[in-house]
Amino acid sequence: MAENQHDLDEIWPQWKEAVTMSPSQLETWLDTEESRWVGQKEDGGESVGHRSGRRIIDILRTKRDDLTDGDVEHMRTVVGYVHRHLAQKPSKEDIETSKWRYSLMNWGHDPLA
Repeated sequence: MAENQHDLDEIWPQWKEAVTMSPSQLETWLDTEESRWVGQKEDGGESVGHRSGRRIIDILRTKRDDLTDGDVEHMRTVVGYVHRHLAQKPSKEDIETSKWRYSLMNWGHDPLA
C-alpha cells in the first residue's frame, strides 16, 4: 500500500483523466504491430512506452488501497507524459493512424476515445 496517501489522492483524478483505456483495451493494443513500431527503444528492444503500457495494465488491475509508492510514482510519470504529448498534437496528418496517437495509446490514452 502506498505510504503517502496524500500523493495518491493528489494524482488519482489526473490518472483517471489521462488513462482512458481499460486494461483489456490496452492489452489488446499492446499485442499489435503498430504499438511496437513507435516510441524510443532502449538497446533495440521494447520501447519505453510499450513497457510502461504493461505496467499501466498492472496498476489498473490493482485495487487503489493496494497501490505501492512505486505505482504512484509511475502514475505520475504517465500523467506527465500524456499531458506533454497531448500538447504536441500534429496539425497536418491523419490522427487516427499517426505515430502521435499510437505513442499515446502505449501510455494508456486514446485521444480519439
